[in-house]
Amino acid sequence: MDHFDYRDGELYAEDLPVQEIASAVGTPFYCYSSATLIRHYKAFSDAMSGLDAKIYYAVKANSNVALVRLLAKQGAGADIVSGGELAIAQAAGVAPDNVVFSGVGKKREEMRAGLDAGIGQFNVESEAELEALSEVASGMGATAHIGIRLNPDVDAKTHAKITTGKAENKFGVSWPRARELYARAAELPGIKIKAVAVHIGSQITTLEPYELAYRRLLEMVDVLEQDGHDIGTLDLGGGLGIPYGAETPPTPAEYGEVVRRVFGKTNKKLGFEPGRVIVGNAGIVVSSLVYNKQSEDRRFVIIDAAMNDLIRPTLYDAKHDLVPVRLTNGPHSNADVVGPICESGDTFARNCELPELGEGELIAIRSAGAYGAVMASTYNARPMAPEVLVHGNSFSVIRKRKTIEDLIADDTIPDWLK
Repeated sequence: MDHFDYRDGELYAEDLPVQEIASAVGTPFYCYSSATLIRHYKAFSDAMSGLDAKIYYAVKANSNVALVRLLAKQGAGADIVSGGELAIAQAAGVAPDNVVFSGVGKKREEMRAGLDAGIGQFNVESEAELEALSEVASGMGATAHIGIRLNPDVDAKTHAKITTGKAENKFGVSWPRARELYARAAELPGIKIKAVAVHIGSQITTLEPYELAYRRLLEMVDVLEQDGHDIGTLDLGGGLGIPYGAETPPTPAEYGEVVRRVFGKTNKKLGFEPGRVIVGNAGIVVSSLVYNKQSEDRRFVIIDAAMNDLIRPTLYDAKHDLVPVRLTNGPHSNADVVGPICESGDTFARNCELPELGEGELIAIRSAGAYGAVMASTYNARPMAPEVLVHGNSFSVIRKRKTIEDLIADDTIPDWLK
């Protein structure tokens, strides 16, 4: 459920007509519902009630400081994958000990920043990273509290580009090397073992891969504890999918039942890193129709949003529902909805049934709160679109629209070309 619905034929974001926002900020723009964000966070949190659980919002899903701040005020920590995301978590007011630093390529300066901040946990993903973290921490006279992310070789049955728990993926440490790396971690200066971590992918729409990976994890924890390691926390990752259209992924409550079934009697602290399931359906992209174009065999609806604003359809063959901002009783027909970028891949939907709208009328692309603005670019010299956050019957611009002048200001002409 989200808080985007029709009233008298007009799409609202909470208690505010989307058309009113468009009139104020122009198109395209990203629109987020604070009530939906809070509702989704509470649904996930409630699913873990009674467990010793901590939720770390995956900042990579949408890193706008205002959204991270909103979730932090609900009790969320932050799962980060870069020094930049650390700075965002700090700017949003996330307590340092509620930050988990994941990712395969942490640079030494990022490690230093995390240690300086006093973050709660580094998730180590290779032997080389473990050695580097020890070197940095001991050189600072600090201690890095770590989990080692293990790769359980479990197929999450999601898109190949967002699966992370198979042996062929770059993420985590192979299962057979787990004991060796934990033994090494126990010897290294500046390192304190805290957790075991696993994360098998994104947009997961079935529970079986979770249960398989979690049971493997529990078996490994038993082995590691027999080796003498004190494993206080089990970091279970994220990845729970959302309904973009026809999908019917498990609910957070159903996912929570799997967690209880596997870990309910362990008396361990549990960490979770949801992103998309919190923010995905809390956002839309609103765009204006630029032209209708009829070719020999198809109708094109050309809108002013493009793949630089929402790359998921091009990158992942993702399906997003497209809806008119104002309903009409006029004729409907199938159309390819495309953007203005000079790429055939700049297509949001093929054979999508839409009313026959006129130039300037608005179309909303749903389920765009995750991996939308955060993956945007300025391809074709298109300035970044603004982001707005709705709260009841009002909205705030939480990232202003960039200008062509902003783009050009970043370029410099060398003296020899002047």
